[in-house]
Amino acid sequence: MTRQLVIFDGYCNLCNRSVDFIVKRDHQGIFRYVALQSEAGAYLSGVFKIPPEPQSVMLISDGKIYRQSDAALMIASKLKKPWSWLGSFRIVPKAFRDPVYNLVATHRYRWFGKRQVCRMPTEEERRLFPSVEELKLEFAGFKLPV
Repeated sequence: MTRQLVIFDGYCNLCNRSVDFIVKRDHQGIFRYVALQSEAGAYLSGVFKIPPEPQSVMLISDGKIYRQSDAALMIASKLKKPWSWLGSFRIVPKAFRDPVYNLVATHRYRWFGKRQVCRMPTEEERRLFPSVEELKLEFAGFKLPV
């Protein structure tokens, strides 16, 4: 399985807690992480045309970009049971899932708080947070699907 790239809001407490949750349960090392406000995040924003004010977690997997509830459920589906079972909610139409996701995303700072500074990976986490140079190598020549 190829490594998956999770792009998240580095100021958002909910987003950071979610990354912590995934890191603790990703025993196979499937995921890597990029805070959108980091230098690596700025690079990916240009490549993937991501707006500067993120309203969604994003997952880049096998050349596809997943956003909103699709991203959250795809991430969950790649974790071990029982968390992988959450992926089965993908059968619920996006028209129902995304409004709930968007409600939480819109109020995430008010409900969960906001950091004053963007997340910095710990020494143990550094290997999970690719540098701009690593991302440039990985996405050289990448074209967004039309």
